[in-house]
Amino acid sequence: MAAPDTHRAIEAVWRIESARIIAGLARLVRDVGLAEELAQDALVAALEQWPATGVPDNPGAWLTVTARRRAVDRIRREAGLAAKLRLVAHELETDPPQGPQPEQAVLADEIEDDLLRLVFTACHPVLSTEARVALTLRLLGGLSTEEIARAFLTAEPTVAQRIVRAKRTLAGAEVPFEVPQGEELAPRLASVLEVVYLVFNEGYAATAGDDWMRPALCEEAMRLGRVLTGLMPREPEVHGLIALLEIQASRTPARTGPDGAPVLLLDQDRGRWDRLLIHRGLAALDRAEALAAAQGAPPGPYALQAAIAACHARAGTAEQTDWVRIAALYTALAARTPSPVVELNRAVALGMAFGPETGLALVDSLAGEPALRGYHLLPGVRGDLLARLGRHTEAAAEFTRAAGLTRNARERAVLLARAEESTRTAG
Repeated sequence: MAAPDTHRAIEAVWRIESARIIAGLARLVRDVGLAEELAQDALVAALEQWPATGVPDNPGAWLTVTARRRAVDRIRREAGLAAKLRLVAHELETDPPQGPQPEQAVLADEIEDDLLRLVFTACHPVLSTEARVALTLRLLGGLSTEEIARAFLTAEPTVAQRIVRAKRTLAGAEVPFEVPQGEELAPRLASVLEVVYLVFNEGYAATAGDDWMRPALCEEAMRLGRVLTGLMPREPEVHGLIALLEIQASRTPARTGPDGAPVLLLDQDRGRWDRLLIHRGLAALDRAEALAAAQGAPPGPYALQAAIAACHARAGTAEQTDWVRIAALYTALAARTPSPVVELNRAVALGMAFGPETGLALVDSLAGEPALRGYHLLPGVRGDLLARLGRHTEAAAEFTRAAGLTRNARERAVLLARAEESTRTAG
């Protein structure tokens, strides 16, 4: 295999296997930063050796065993860790790395448990939201600092500092490498799901930049979500989240025009929606609702949002959308997780179900919300409702204000076009 092909193979293996390798090492050394460093050492060894020796039959196992050996070497060099050395040595003796199938040294259940611990550690609430996102993409997604910086339009040194500080914070806070139990599980799981959803949303509607979407981030979020459903199959909200992501992602082919311009939901060609993703999403939603019912709990916030997305997915045309049900689901969501953003979305649904006056009344009640100050969708939604009421001059002003608030060039162009259209209509 030519060297460039080998490097591409290494990159692909690393993207697939790095999280499991780091997770296994973190359990041994109890330090996420050190675990990543050891895994990187194994990656460097592969880059040095594989171009000459060829890619091994089981490259993931090769990296795992090499990284574990580096861990043993590191522990041997450190005084006062004799007990840990004995533990690692015992594991290696009972699961020897030699032989053609060294992956047998790592039991599947053990790997999955390690991976779950890594998920909860990387998404620990002791870290800022930005740090959790960066660390999760680095440790679980296998993305480089450069890739994360590019995805979020952030300077590479900034992302690097976030990751370094995150690992120091985890070590300084002595965050245990474990899956929380009992009453601690729900809030910690919520933090994990929030990170995955944030990654998806940034890919689905980019905050800034020249592109409306960043599909690679959506795909990474869905990959993480699917991993979670495998790790926590009895958690309704895990299935609720992946249901939401799958259904939302089904619209990706129709969300932009040939020139990359955004296409709004009601204007999309539904024939271009991905039916397989919709089928997977609806099945995950059924699973979420069944699990919640079996546990005697109401649907969670992600399941409710997935149910809203399902209403759109089931409608053959925009006109067939069941807006009354969507409005009811938003009311349930607002009761479950009240927030100004949920209220703004509820206003859209009320406006579609019961007329723009109803939606506008709710939007106007949100005008003083500090959380929506500077949020471009508040004037954007208001502009849409005003246009439907025939108040085109006011609508134009609102679309212009929304355009001035967004940092996404594609979205700004759409809003300015709507402002211009409203001005023309107003005469």
